[in-house]
Amino acid sequence: MRRPFSIVVLGLALCSLCTGPGLLASTGPGSRPAHGPGTTPAPGSGTPPAAKRTHFPYKQAGLTERQAAAHLLSRFTYGPTPGQIDEVVHEGLERWFSKQLEADLPEDSLNRLLGGYDALQLTNAQVRQTFPRQGEVLRMMRKDGTISSDSAMADPKVYKDLLKTYMDQKGFKPIQELYRQFYCQKVLRAIYTNNQVLEVMTDFWFNHFNVSVTKGDCAEFIPAYERDVIRPNALGHFGDLLLATAKSPAMLYYLDNFSSTAPVDQPNGKNPPRRSGGINENYAREVMELHTMGVDGGYTQSDVTQAARVLTGWTVFPMGQEQNPMVQRLEAMPPAEMAKQGFVHDGDFVFIPNRHDKGEKTVLGKTFGPDEGYDEGVRLLDILAHHPSTAHFLCKELATRFVCDTPSEALVDRMAKTFLAKNGDIRQVLLTMVSSPEFWGPDAVREKIKSPFELAISSIRSLHATVDQPFQVYNWVSRMGERLYSYQAPTGFPDRGQYWINTGSLLNRMNFGLAIASGRIPGVRVDLAALNNHHEPESAEAALETYAHLILPERKVDETIRRLTPMVNDPALAGKVQAASKKNPAQGEEAAPGIAQPVAMTEAPPSPAMLSQVVGVIIGSPEFQRR
Repeated sequence: MRRPFSIVVLGLALCSLCTGPGLLASTGPGSRPAHGPGTTPAPGSGTPPAAKRTHFPYKQAGLTERQAAAHLLSRFTYGPTPGQIDEVVHEGLERWFSKQLEADLPEDSLNRLLGGYDALQLTNAQVRQTFPRQGEVLRMMRKDGTISSDSAMADPKVYKDLLKTYMDQKGFKPIQELYRQFYCQKVLRAIYTNNQVLEVMTDFWFNHFNVSVTKGDCAEFIPAYERDVIRPNALGHFGDLLLATAKSPAMLYYLDNFSSTAPVDQPNGKNPPRRSGGINENYAREVMELHTMGVDGGYTQSDVTQAARVLTGWTVFPMGQEQNPMVQRLEAMPPAEMAKQGFVHDGDFVFIPNRHDKGEKTVLGKTFGPDEGYDEGVRLLDILAHHPSTAHFLCKELATRFVCDTPSEALVDRMAKTFLAKNGDIRQVLLTMVSSPEFWGPDAVREKIKSPFELAISSIRSLHATVDQPFQVYNWVSRMGERLYSYQAPTGFPDRGQYWINTGSLLNRMNFGLAIASGRIPGVRVDLAALNNHHEPESAEAALETYAHLILPERKVDETIRRLTPMVNDPALAGKVQAASKKNPAQGEEAAPGIAQPVAMTEAPPSPAMLSQVVGVIIGSPEFQRR
C-alpha cells in the first residue's frame, strides 16, 4: 500500500534545497549530467565577439552538447522552451551565445503584446503630467475651488468620488495604472523576448543599481530608468552604465543626491549667518560600496565625504514647473552661455553650479577642483568605473549570478582581467566567463536556485503556456516572496539560493506549480497534452515518467520520479499544499504600494486532474527549482 503524502514530508523535501544533500539534493548520484553520449545594433557598445573565435569547454567537464545547451539556456534565458535545446544544438552553442550578445533579434511578437501598454513610452515629464500624485491633485482641486473646505474630505466616499471625477475631467490617471503596466511588461518581456540574454542582464543590472517603488520620490521614474538607462546599457561598457544611473532621476531621488548641495552662509539679522543646504553622503557611499568598489574596495570614510562634495549640484531638472525661475532661465539661455556659466542640462538631469562645492577635494588620492564643476563628477565616476576593486567586485557578482553562489577566485580574477583590459566591456566579460571551465563544471551545473520570478517564468516557458493576464503572474511572484521592483535596500535582492528558501515560499512554489498546471491561474493557459503530442499516458506513474523528461530535459530524473511518485496519486494534495501555504506566508508576500493583490484562481481546472497534478508536482519539485 502506497504511503500517504504528508505535508511535513513535502516541507522536508523542499527544504533539502538549502540544507544540502537530502531528498532531491543535486549532489547525489544521478543528479549530475550524464557522462557520455547525449539524448535525443545592439544595446550598449563594442563589437560582439565572433562565434568562430569562441570555444566553450563543456566537453572537458564531461557534458554532451545537449547537456551543455541545457545548462547555457538555464543561465542565460528565463528557461528553455520546448524544442529550444535542439535549436541551440543545431545552431551551435557559441554562435547562439554570440547572437544573443548582439541583442538585435526581431521582437515583432513581443512588441505587439506591449502595444497596449501606452504608459511605457512616456517620458518622465509626461508621467508627472499623466499620473500626478494625490497631494498634487488635491492642491489643484483646492485652487480650482472643487474642494472649498476640509468638510468634503471628512467623508472618504465623497472625497474619493470628487477626486475621481476631477481626475477624469483633467485626463489624469492613478499611479497604480503606471505600476500595473510596468509590472506586466516585465513579465511579458521575460516570457516572450527573443533577446533573452539582454533581458536577463537587464534584470541583473537593475538589481545591482537597485531603486525601489517603495520610496515615493523615485517610484514614478523607475519605468523610464529601466527603459532608458538600464536596458540600453546592459551589454555595453560599465562606465556608460554607471554615469547614466548617476544622472537618472530615479537614482538621484532614491539615494538623495538630488538635494546634496554645498552649505551656504546666509545673513540672519544681527545673529551669526545661518547655514543652509548641506551635503548628503548617501549616494557617494553607495556608489563606492555597492555600485563599484565593494565594501572592502580600499576606500575610506574620508573618500566618501570628499566624493559627496564632488557630486554636489547633481540634481533633477524640474518637471511640470514651467514657472520655476531656473527652468525659465535655462530655457532662455543660449547653449554657449549655459556652458560658460557651468550649467549642464541633459534630459531630466541638471547640474547647478551655484549648488556645487567649489573647494578642492581628494578622493582615492586624486585631486578634484577647485571649481571644475560638472566634470569633477564625471571624472570621479570614470575613476570608479575603471578601478581594479570595481573589476573584482562586479565580476564576482556576475559569477555569483551565472556560475554558482561561491565562485572561485581564479574565475573572478580572469574575468576582472578582461574587464580592465577591455574598458569594462560587459560582453567581453561574459564571454570570458562562459569560456571558462568553471562555468561548465560540477560546482556550477544546476547549482543555482531560481528566484520566484525565475521559477514562474521558467514554468510558463517550459509548459509553452499563453499569458493573457501578466498581472496574475506578478501576483504569484509576490506571493512566493519576490516583490518586483520593491526591494527597499540599495543592495537589491540577494543572489544566493538560501535567501529564497523558507517553508512559506517553498510551499507557495508547490502551490503555484499545481495552479498553473491545472489551469487555475486566470489568463494563463496551458495545453499539457500538446507537450506530449497529444499522447495520453496510461497512468499517473507513466505521466510522471514522460513529463519529467519533458520538463527537466537533459537531467537524470530517476530519483526525482521515485520521490514524487507518492504525491501524484494523492487526491487531496492540492488542498493540503494550499492550506499549508496559508499558514506559512513567504517573506515579501505583501502587495506592492497601492496595488491590490489577490492571488486569484479559477474554479474548474480545464486540464485532466491526473495529468495536471503530475505536472504540478514536477514544477514544484526541488529539481525544477534549480537552474
